[in-house]
Amino acid sequence: MDKQITCNQRIRAELRREIDSFLDPMFRAYQEGKEDECEEGNFCEHGLSFDYVPASTFDGQKEGYFRYQISWGGPSDEFHFFTDASFSLHRVEYCFMDWFDGAKIILQGKDLELLEEIFGHFKDCGTVEHVFNQA
Repeated sequence: MDKQITCNQRIRAELRREIDSFLDPMFRAYQEGKEDECEEGNFCEHGLSFDYVPASTFDGQKEGYFRYQISWGGPSDEFHFFTDASFSLHRVEYCFMDWFDGAKIILQGKDLELLEEIFGHFKDCGTVEHVFNQA
């Protein structure tokens, strides 16, 4: 009988795949105005949504966060951006979920730097404030 691999066992590989294969090359191409040359796709078309999830939306959720949802279903993955009242980041998490299982890790190093840049982009173009006000 095969034992199912848990999300906790898969999360680091899934994070690497998402950042190295998609987010990093697509966001860099976007910044350089070379979206049409990026084989991985277009950053502006990547992901499913960017929204705000208020505190207490889910059981045990003490803090609201901005969610950059990459995929949905089984499996699904998303980034959570935690901010203060002025939308300054204090933590970024990557979440990976697959049918009644899930795991999350706090980003650090170059992964954190990339997602801070991406959040800065969403903030600079008014998306952060807009989705917060819509929630």
